[in-house]
Amino acid sequence: MLSRLPPVRGRYTESAPLGETSWFRCGGRAEVLFKPADFEDLAQFLKGCPEDIPVTVLGVCSNVIIRDGGIKGVTIKLGGAFAEIDVDVKAGIITAGAATLDLNVSIAAQRAGLAGLEFLSGIPGSIGGAIRMNAGAYGRETVDVLLEATTLDRMGVFRHYKPSEMDMSYRFNGIPENFIFTSAKFKAVPDDPVAIEARMSEIKEKRASTQPIRARTGGSTFANPTADELRAHGLPEGMKAWQMIDKVGGRGLAIGGAQMSELHCNFMLNTGNATSAELEALGEEIRARVKDKFGYALRWEIKRIGEFVSVGNA
Repeated sequence: MLSRLPPVRGRYTESAPLGETSWFRCGGRAEVLFKPADFEDLAQFLKGCPEDIPVTVLGVCSNVIIRDGGIKGVTIKLGGAFAEIDVDVKAGIITAGAATLDLNVSIAAQRAGLAGLEFLSGIPGSIGGAIRMNAGAYGRETVDVLLEATTLDRMGVFRHYKPSEMDMSYRFNGIPENFIFTSAKFKAVPDDPVAIEARMSEIKEKRASTQPIRARTGGSTFANPTADELRAHGLPEGMKAWQMIDKVGGRGLAIGGAQMSELHCNFMLNTGNATSAELEALGEEIRARVKDKFGYALRWEIKRIGEFVSVGNA
């Protein structure tokens, strides 16, 4: 396939291992891995890449299951050129590349005496993923602080979007899946850096006490039902995904090396030797049990990408 790909300043790698790059530490290989040198290199690649070759973008893989059969086509991994942060203290605007860790954006804001982005410190992952899924925590979502997002479409054309143009809702963004987020601007307000740091410390302590943050996990496995979904299924107001999972015996449930956390049963774990197929099978078992008991189909919050391999063949 390399012979069909355009020349780049970055690097192509055939049959590149991906499993160890994900937080679950399992999964297959990329047919071709592309690490672009910078924004323009990525744009030129997209302009020259044949339309029939699939293109997949990976961030830090904090909420991704890479299936055991690997990823066909070209997998793009954004590097340091996409992880820069610019802080305009006077305007209260922070600009960050899509590969920037959410935590690093909140730290940069805190050091500049800008508040409002503390919740990002409690979201594992990078800015591109936070925008793509409208990630949120502790009462706030990405859309609440987003001013503008920049994307590259499949033809290598840069496009800029305001939040009102992206149809953002709970864990959802309406921008086409084949558009690549490259950077974003966030709004913040002045505040005492000490006070901001205290709020971030509180978030850190709460995460450590309620989530298996030191395990091989991928964050919340399933999205919480919306208020409309709960009403439609006659379920109690405010019911969370973890409560449903708990009520169907999901806490601690295991398939092979995959297990739902005892500490927080909406977190899936690789206990040491799980395959991606086992993780996915465990998630589907949970979904089936919840559907049977509550009539509600849990929605995966973790993205599952690549070629599926059954448990027996993984």
